[in-house]
Amino acid sequence: MPPDLSSLAARAQGRRIIIGVSGGIAAYKTCMVVSRLAQAGAHVTVLMTENATKFVTPLTFQALSGNPVYTSAWEHVESKDPQHISLARDAAVALIAPCTMDCMAKLATGRTDDVVTLVLSAIDRTQTPVLLAPSMNDAMWNQPSTQRNLAMLIEDKFQIVGPGEGWQACRTVGTGRMSEPEVLLEAVAKVLVGTGY
Repeated sequence: MPPDLSSLAARAQGRRIIIGVSGGIAAYKTCMVVSRLAQAGAHVTVLMTENATKFVTPLTFQALSGNPVYTSAWEHVESKDPQHISLARDAAVALIAPCTMDCMAKLATGRTDDVVTLVLSAIDRTQTPVLLAPSMNDAMWNQPSTQRNLAMLIEDKFQIVGPGEGWQACRTVGTGRMSEPEVLLEAVAKVLVGTGY
């Protein structure tokens, strides 16, 4: 672990961290986040939307985390409680990276039609911080609907990490690029030590 993330290693040991992955090209960056959290001793549980599996395979995240990957609300039941309830109850923090325009819209309006949004719906955000790392192109980020959803998510106590500016997959430069893995890990470290992001 880099020196600036030493607090992550100290606080992540043995704690369940949920990583939700929605369907965007930036999902490749999330691989590094999962790997580093696992190296820090965290119990990393990865949730993936169906679209996310088009960019990175569940097997990749399983290998990096050392744990089963959830792509459906109906598989890998770990306890007698409904899966989304048991996962939500045990989590120390949740990070959704990338959090696409579609995922933001679902969270802002309470839709739960995939395993990522379903598990998040069962998290008490006054007890378990939920970090969102938006990822989309500049035009999508600046849509009035996205900005309305962003305001609603902040009001609903989601914590927003980024987005940054830079080169995007659509071959343009602008705002909407998902934050780099180091930034996401620093955000997780901060909420785990109770300082907030």
